[in-house]
Amino acid sequence: MSKILILNGAQPYAFAPGGLNATLAKRAKDYLEAQGHEVRITTVADGYDVEAEVESHRWADTVIMQFPVNWMGVPWSFKKYMDEVYTVGMDGRLTAGDGRTAEAPKANYGMGGTLTGTRYMLSATFNAPSEAFDDPEEPFFEGMSVDDLLRPVHLNAKFFGMAPLPTFAAHDVMKNAEIERDLARFDAHLETVFSEASHVAA
Repeated sequence: MSKILILNGAQPYAFAPGGLNATLAKRAKDYLEAQGHEVRITTVADGYDVEAEVESHRWADTVIMQFPVNWMGVPWSFKKYMDEVYTVGMDGRLTAGDGRTAEAPKANYGMGGTLTGTRYMLSATFNAPSEAFDDPEEPFFEGMSVDDLLRPVHLNAKFFGMAPLPTFAAHDVMKNAEIERDLARFDAHLETVFSEASHVAA
């Protein structure tokens, strides 16, 4: 079976201690281990070893990034993790430069990643309701999808050569939470994604 790295990127606050993200990360770990996968999990807010995280990315067949969306992006501690781990990995372990060459200095920016056999999945929690997305009549996102909003995270993964799996999103978790429904959807998402991913790998 495959090797899976789960990154819990939640940053605990008094108003949002990160319980749902911790639950989703553990639920993914338990489900995937029950299916025979080997799983490593890093809880970013608890601290981490940069070198070990680079090697875990190289070890993994799939990276699951679990995080709440804070101010339209990942929490600051998860961004710090990316800054530290990904920068160290630019020594050739995660990417061989930025993809450009002396012969073609203007072409192929961002295509130097060395994790070309690795998949990744985003799993995000939102205060925003699902109805705020994919609707041009909604004035804030103006028709944007969840993946449109999370494009910088997708591009970070693409920079290292990783290929996307379908994104999971839990919405309106602060004001109108439907936790049991979200957990059931998450279970179904994992079953679908990893069943399909296994067939592709085979």
